[in-house]
Amino acid sequence: MLKHILFLSALLFSMPALAQMTASAPSGSAPKAAQTAGPVHALAMHGAARYGANFKNLDYVNPDAPKGGTFRQFAMGTFDSLNPFIVKGNATGAVGMIYQSLMEQSLDEPFTKYGQLAKTIEVPEDRSWIIFNLYPEAKWHDGTALTADDVVWTYNTLITEGSPIYRVYYSHVKSAEALSPTRVKFTFDMANNRELPLIMGELNILPKHYWTSEGRKFGETTLTPPLGSGPYKVSVVKPGDTVELTRVKDWWAKDLPINRGRYNFDTLTYTYFRDETVAIEAFFGGRYDFRSEASAKVWNTAYNVPQVKDGRIKKEMIPNHLPQGAQGFIYNTRRKVFQDIEVRKALAYAFDFEWSNKQFAFGNYSRTHSYFSNTEMAAEAFPDAAELKILEPFRDKLPPEVFSSIYKPPVTDGTGNIRENLKTASDILTHAGYVLGKDGVRINEKTGTRLEFEFVTDNQLFERWVAPFIQNLNKIGVKATFRIVDNAQYENRMKKFDYDMTVMTMGQSVSPGNEQLDYWGSANVDNVGGHNYMGVKNPVVDDLIRGIIGAQTREDLVLHCRALDRVLQWSYLMIPNWYLSAWRIAHWDKFGKPAKSAEYGLSIADTWWAKDAGKAAGK
Repeated sequence: MLKHILFLSALLFSMPALAQMTASAPSGSAPKAAQTAGPVHALAMHGAARYGANFKNLDYVNPDAPKGGTFRQFAMGTFDSLNPFIVKGNATGAVGMIYQSLMEQSLDEPFTKYGQLAKTIEVPEDRSWIIFNLYPEAKWHDGTALTADDVVWTYNTLITEGSPIYRVYYSHVKSAEALSPTRVKFTFDMANNRELPLIMGELNILPKHYWTSEGRKFGETTLTPPLGSGPYKVSVVKPGDTVELTRVKDWWAKDLPINRGRYNFDTLTYTYFRDETVAIEAFFGGRYDFRSEASAKVWNTAYNVPQVKDGRIKKEMIPNHLPQGAQGFIYNTRRKVFQDIEVRKALAYAFDFEWSNKQFAFGNYSRTHSYFSNTEMAAEAFPDAAELKILEPFRDKLPPEVFSSIYKPPVTDGTGNIRENLKTASDILTHAGYVLGKDGVRINEKTGTRLEFEFVTDNQLFERWVAPFIQNLNKIGVKATFRIVDNAQYENRMKKFDYDMTVMTMGQSVSPGNEQLDYWGSANVDNVGGHNYMGVKNPVVDDLIRGIIGAQTREDLVLHCRALDRVLQWSYLMIPNWYLSAWRIAHWDKFGKPAKSAEYGLSIADTWWAKDAGKAAGK
């Protein structure tokens, strides 16, 4: 799912929910997929929708929440554009709430979407096409009607001028046509892809009349507030510093069941910081209201301040069972130094997670073992007969460990003495033909490849994790350097795959699907702006992804994900890092929140409300 892709940002502005945008699958078998006949109000990946056609509001909102007040958030880095749909520039994600999609996912179901711009949806049993029947009253903020022409124009523009990810993600769309001003149809070039109709529902619709007038060029960066149709509009822009959104009080969709009780703040403010220390001090100083804390060290040491002790700032750690995806020090296998799988295997022995976890994270983290961490889709046991049936046709193309072993990254005793691990790494490299050169750096006797690389990041918090890793590498004759670059340079280098090693998180969802093509698909390996960061180009992986996309049952989906996970694990594409199955949040005590939280997400900006607004309303 497109919205489940993690774009390296500490805060995903484009989504109203502060969440991993992933969720653990329910145990056991999913119900048999319901046949869809005639117009329906919702569409589920498997089974039936939780909420019926006449539902009043989502269970995890307060339908009577008062409106008013301000919610101030922060972001790290900078921005120079308000257009997040293109490769050019360093766009802010804060503009996400000015747009609407055709459908919207609920956060208390694995993967079900309800009409947002679409009043009803039509889809055949084989899901070979989908029709969206738009609300006739849908309109843009300038009062212009939002029509099927806008939908078709949006699709055509994104696949021709937008980020390359859209061409990959919508590659199976055969045609898009406006059947009437309020009726639009997407036809696919394949049947029985259960996710494709849901993917089309994620399409954020853009105003054709705005982008095709006054000489505007969609493919260029802009700091002019764009036109939208969503609950907020851009009201203030200070390049590189601040974006402010104002609630549209006469928003056409405010009383739709999917929106009732949401979007309660009059103002949303996003302030950018370039330094983490300055950012947290600004929080304690009251410059913004809410933090999602990424650093275990900061969480455990920096919050010992009067504002927390006396309750003015609330500090909460909320456990979750959401899929954690995979974070790791990733190899760019496009680089010659990392094309030898033995090198990739060996270097993992130089990372002492157990010691680092104690030193830097107070032992809070769990080690990443899987690309589908914390879910039933993780390959954590020997493959059973059903999974072996999927893998068997590829036996001669895969490492034997895929069939015979359970992948675990190298471990240590946590004392900091990893002599045995380094000996193992050294032996692997020697056996692979890498000998010490005159300058102490290993070199491949046959190819002349030197074992040297640069680790690049834009996050200074990783330096303490990477520095001991580099020291250990130097002990075995691998020359590694660490470099911190500014956010804009980092984003540009990532788009162009201009790096040797970096730290990356690949988010996963409860229903993996077409986004796997973007992560690991061979066709996307050279797409500038794509997300195949590791440079995976493997026909077996491509086939397994097709199996995931074509899965007709939950059981089949899980089996194909486990098979893919196993192949990726034994390809040694990254040095696994860690994950935390909880949210760490801190906020000033000025907000009200619903009594019930969503099972698969933590909605903040769209479901909380200002206490002062409640008092002003007499509530």
